[in-house]
Amino acid sequence: MRGVAARRRVVHYGWHYSFDTFRATPGPPIPGFLFGIRERLAAFVSVEPGQLAEALITEYSPGAGIGWHRDAPPFGIVTAVSLVGTCRMRFRRGEVRDWETAGIELPPRSAYAITGEARSKWQHGIPPAKELRYSITFRTMRRPSSERMPT
Repeated sequence: MRGVAARRRVVHYGWHYSFDTFRATPGPPIPGFLFGIRERLAAFVSVEPGQLAEALITEYSPGAGIGWHRDAPPFGIVTAVSLVGTCRMRFRRGEVRDWETAGIELPPRSAYAITGEARSKWQHGIPPAKELRYSITFRTMRRPSSERMPT
């Protein structure tokens, strides 16, 4: 992503976002084995299960993390369940050298949602994992896939 090699493995279902074209394009359908998790996370964020249109399964091997970012523009609500290992999710907003920061520990089987100002005004990231961890993430769509995202 943006010229940095990721040390995590990701599988996309429903939609795939390209950082080269800044577009979301249809991906493989969300498999049935994820429907139960999608239903529980949809209830958690008060949306219909079908609104969680993209699913990501991410493997973070020891030493893998994800840098500061906001999820891609075509996606809205982000909700996930953290599995196997524990991690710390960090948040920041503001300006360089004047960041406001926050963090939360994500133990195995914990669910979280990134909505509202946490989604639009804060960046989030995960420091390098100390142990193997998986994340099953679902996102709603904000825009049609045919709309080009700003660069």
